[in-house]
Amino acid sequence: MSASTATSRAETRTANRAGFGAFVGSTIEWFDFYIYGTAAALAFDKVFFPELDGAVGTLVAFATFWVGFLARPIGGIVFGHFGDRLGRKKTLVITLLMMGISTTAIGLLPSYASIGVAAPILLVCIRMIQGIGLGGEWGGSVLIASESAPKGKSVLYGAFAQQGSPVGNTLATLSFLAISQLPDDSFVSWGWRVPFLASAVLVLVGLLVRLKVAESPAMAKLIEEKEVVKLPLTEVLRSHPGLIALGIGACTIGLSATYFKSTFALSWATTSLDFDRSTFLTIILVANITQVIVQPFGAVLATRMKSWARAVTVMLVPELVLLPVMFLLISTNNYGLAMLGVAVATIPHCLYYAALAGMLASRFPAHLRYTGISLCYQLCGTILGGTTPIVGQFLLNRTGSISAVIAYALFQVALTLGCMLLLLKRPNHDELALEAPLEDESRRGPGRSPATATPNGADSCL
Repeated sequence: MSASTATSRAETRTANRAGFGAFVGSTIEWFDFYIYGTAAALAFDKVFFPELDGAVGTLVAFATFWVGFLARPIGGIVFGHFGDRLGRKKTLVITLLMMGISTTAIGLLPSYASIGVAAPILLVCIRMIQGIGLGGEWGGSVLIASESAPKGKSVLYGAFAQQGSPVGNTLATLSFLAISQLPDDSFVSWGWRVPFLASAVLVLVGLLVRLKVAESPAMAKLIEEKEVVKLPLTEVLRSHPGLIALGIGACTIGLSATYFKSTFALSWATTSLDFDRSTFLTIILVANITQVIVQPFGAVLATRMKSWARAVTVMLVPELVLLPVMFLLISTNNYGLAMLGVAVATIPHCLYYAALAGMLASRFPAHLRYTGISLCYQLCGTILGGTTPIVGQFLLNRTGSISAVIAYALFQVALTLGCMLLLLKRPNHDELALEAPLEDESRRGPGRSPATATPNGADSCL
């Protein structure tokens, strides 16, 4: 075996380990985050807000759900700063512990009946900590995988971290589907706590996997060459405000679609329609399994197509039809039609979500990348993603019709498509970094030529 072959295989093993570590850690953190949304839809109004009746109690429970999104930009800023200065791996260990401890604490939290108003106050405080942890997790998971990827496969490896979201959501739904078989009194008094307490075991497993992952080559090079910046947040806001704005819009439907179906629709179907808790959780489970199976193909599609812009268009345009169809089929109260509608409407946004991370990361230079992509993703979560159940419930309460919710969903799809197409016109820093060493070598002697732009470069996007 030649030295170059051995090196190549070692790099591939390192990349695969980084991808697996990103996937496992991300799965556990998203499991922690999603079980809160499910519990908010099914139990928190009764456990922590029993004095608020009906739709108002649900709306307030969704507001505590949004608090986690409100905190996520703080996590993105704090851990983005240290991730861009000290490395991706160290921050990922801390964020995993934060999520695990806070999630377990929610499972142990006394109810309003036990300690009064202190219960919802503590719930909001712990949810803030949970949000800060996830706010720092996403960017690090994406980068530890995508920056370790073989040449030309950053989107594919970035999808390892993205795959943690549907798998975590599936595990969350499975856990609640199992305990939803309990009588209502048992479910509300203690059943909902089981998934939160189980998180402690999952975090230990994730920690063992994550400690074995090496720092990403791009970050290791920045540290070695002392090219880290002192204040990444200040620098990225000063140098790339347009990228931040477009990145926020480009993340929208990738985040909010899940909360349309697994949080808002779950509440709507079990309170305003004729679905019971177990039935609609089964529908969501089928949609989540669909996402787990289909989502990786989005990264494959983006990697193989000559134009990322064309790939994004192919992925998202069908959602303009399928999201309205989903809501209309749910409104029929027919189990089979509702399952079909939710599952099929999952396909476009999950394909897009797989490719989103690598595309977004490629538009920021490596020394500001953790902070840049974290700001985009987490601010989008705060402004648009996390508010989805609240806005949806408000529109439903105000109009009494699902049509207003459908219109809001279509707006989010259009916003995502437009912003991503504009974002892809910006320079691809991954390609620029690959070209620079080759151009330097071409000056040293004959037989070398500067690298040409690959098909997914900024010049070929549209």
